[in-house]
Amino acid sequence: MPLVTVKNKYQIVIPAKVRKEAGVNVGDLLEASIEKGKIVLSPRVAIDPSQFPNADNEYTPAQRRKIDARLAKSLRDVKKGHAYGPFNTHKEFIASLRAKSQKLAVKKTQKPQ
Repeated sequence: MPLVTVKNKYQIVIPAKVRKEAGVNVGDLLEASIEKGKIVLSPRVAIDPSQFPNADNEYTPAQRRKIDARLAKSLRDVKKGHAYGPFNTHKEFIASLRAKSQKLAVKKTQKPQ
């Protein structure tokens, strides 16, 4: 087990064998923590949010208006009770689907007079 010296600004050098085994490269981020009295360095991935699209640059203003209108309509439908649920379990959800499909099947088999 290689030894590491703490320098005057509390800097350390990770030995090459340890770096290679851990897959640590220049510029990588390491999270430092204490576990059972030991210093643990864990690799972490930093995600730059500016590299990912968001609603401001992913859609045109016309597309955003359409999306907002559809969301508003959906919310109105939910408030009117044109929705099912909420369900506490997947079994409740499946039972609801079966009941609704049976009602639809009965309506299809009934002949209009």
